[in-house]
Order: sequence, then structure tokens, then C-alpha cells
Amino acid sequence: MTDRVVVVGASLAGLRAAESVRRAGFPGEVVVLGAERHMPYNRPPLSKTLDGADPVEWLKPGRHAAEVEWRLGQAVTGSDLSARTVRLESGDVLSWTGLVVASGLRPRRLDLPEPAAGRYVLRSLEDRDRLLSAFDEVRSLVVIGAGFIGCEVAAAAAARGVKTHVVAPETVPIERPLGPLVGTEIRRRLEALGVLFHLGTVPVEFRGEARVRSVVLADWTEIAADAVLEAVGSRPNVEWLSGNGLDLSDGVRCDEHLRVEHRPDVVACGDVARFPNALFDEVPRRVEHWVTAVDTAKRAGQVLAAHLRGAGCGDAFAPVPSFWSHQASIRLQAFGAPGLGGDDVRVLEGELGGEAAVGYHREGRLVGVVLLGLTARYGYYRKEIERSSGGRPAGR
Repeated sequence: MTDRVVVVGASLAGLRAAESVRRAGFPGEVVVLGAERHMPYNRPPLSKTLDGADPVEWLKPGRHAAEVEWRLGQAVTGSDLSARTVRLESGDVLSWTGLVVASGLRPRRLDLPEPAAGRYVLRSLEDRDRLLSAFDEVRSLVVIGAGFIGCEVAAAAAARGVKTHVVAPETVPIERPLGPLVGTEIRRRLEALGVLFHLGTVPVEFRGEARVRSVVLADWTEIAADAVLEAVGSRPNVEWLSGNGLDLSDGVRCDEHLRVEHRPDVVACGDVARFPNALFDEVPRRVEHWVTAVDTAKRAGQVLAAHLRGAGCGDAFAPVPSFWSHQASIRLQAFGAPGLGGDDVRVLEGELGGEAAVGYHREGRLVGVVLLGLTARYGYYRKEIERSSGGRPAGR
């Protein structure tokens, strides 16, 4: 059999992994399989640029991906790691000598009965187009979920003059990743834009005949709604890996080199990969951020190509995660792992009501920083996290 690397997932991570395999000198076939019919595109702008004026950010394959075969609109439905094969929904079976798992996520949906019309999610280009079309008619939007996507869409809708409500069980927006201090400030800023919050509660019923007309909450509050956005998290796309004895409890578990269950011929990257990061501890975690998708893809491709030519995989993968969020006038940047330092949060610089740097500490060590503004301080605080971890460079 011809040496072949199969990449499952025609996403940002899938593209960068394919490029990385080629860049590392793999001479065989590289085949990328994608359920969507599109070439890869950037997903963050789907919620950050909902004014409809910005074009889709298509990703152009670099020169290292010039000899990559793209099979789009072909979902993978199964796999046999022992036989080194994947099965497509068409029934075709494709063999491989190296496998990259980059199958990403899909949105969670609320387990509430009909009506289904007027209910939206936001993960794909088609999702964004449907939501933008709805915005032309919507006067009242209910966003279920106060995470990054929920808050970004709420800010965009309010800026368009849509009466916007956010419903979530947390006490403040974005509480889980950023904690109550920053979450309270984000709520204040979003309320200044006109966003209405209903926190500490959940929806229990959608009312309407042909489509949603209102949302009923657990406290029996009823909110009129022309449309509902369900921004209640995501599920990793790992079902196609079932039956192989893998830990798929939250994505696909990897070792510190992004190898799946220590198999040198299978690696994972992007949102679906759950791996330990020695900058913080040995607990495997998924990281759903754009920069991590790029970083994990590059390293996964290197590790796989090294194995296929009989070389070692180098030092453990230990990046500094980073992400950003644009919510109308709110510009937020973060890096490290703020969620690990939620018990010790301090304003390091500036004031929360204006521009500020907020530090998250674990046992006295800086593990994460959130910047509200202060963009010029990004490099300084990123280095502070590296120094706090013992000076270990990211990804080395």
C-alpha cells in the first residue's frame, strides 16, 4: 500500500495539519476528508462580525498543501484503527498509514419540544447565513447561553437595534472561563448596549405554532421572541472513532505529544483533542480556541511525520493558549488558563471600568491573564505566564 496520511476534518486544524505533514517531508499521499462542502474558513468571525458586511475569511492552503487531495462533502462515519481504515458515508473505505483526527465540534441543542422554526445555532457558514437572514425580520432575539458566542451575538444584535435578551443558569456572563469579576464587568458593558440579562435560570418551553414566538423560563417569566439562538456549548465529533477502545468521554484523549492513546500513527488536533499541558499540570483538557487549533495542528503534523520516517517526537507539547473576543465595543484578549486560577483573581493594571489587565493565579503562580483593552501589553503578560511556569517556552 502507498504511504498515506488521512486527515479527518477539512477545518483550520485539518488544513494546518496537512501542511505540517508535508512541511516535515512526508512524501506519500495526503488526503483531507470534510463533511462540509467548503474549503476551510475561519470560524471566529462568524459570531464576531454579524453585521453582514465582512466577507467569509477563506483559508488559502500554503505551498506545502499544494499536493494534498481534498474530498469535501464526505463525512466519515466509522473507523478501524487496527486495520488502519476509515469508512465514509458513501460506503467507501480508505486505508492509511497515518491518521489525523481533526473532526472538530458541533453545537449542542436544547432538549425542548417544537416549534423548531425560529431556533438557530452558530457554528458553520450556513448557520451564520441563516441567522443573518433572520436578523432582517427579527425585532426580539433571545440568546440561550452567556458564553463567548452568546455574548458576541447579543452585542451584535443589540447594535443592530434588536431587543436582545440573554438567558443562562450562571450568575454572570462568561463565568466559567473568566470568573465573576470579569463577568460582572462584561455584563455592565453589554447592558450599556441594551442587552437584557436573565441569569440564574433556564428555558423550559418554547411557545408558538409555526415558529417560536416566546420563551418561558423556569421562574415562569415569558419573553417575546421572533428568534432564539441556542449557544449552549458544543459536542466533539468523535462518534466515528467508537469501537476502537479509545477514551472519548470529552473529545479524544491524547498524550503530551498529541498522539491518541500513545499510538504513534494516530494524532489529534484542534477542538476535539484533549491533551495535558505541562505549563499547568498533567490533566488532559480540550481547548476550544483558534490559536490552539493552529498550534496543535502544526505539532500533530510534525509528530506524525516524524513517526512515519522513523524519528522521535521531541519534547512534550506545552503551548500558551490564547483567545480573543469582540463584543461590539468590548475588546477582550486572554491567554494562559484563566479557568485554573479562578480562586485568586486580581487586577494587575488599570481599572475594570476602563482598560485593565486581570491576573488569574493558582497556588500563587500566574496561570492566566485577561486584557480589557491594553492591547500593547499583550506580549508582556504572555511572557509573565511563561516566566511563572519556570520559563519554559510555549510549544517547546
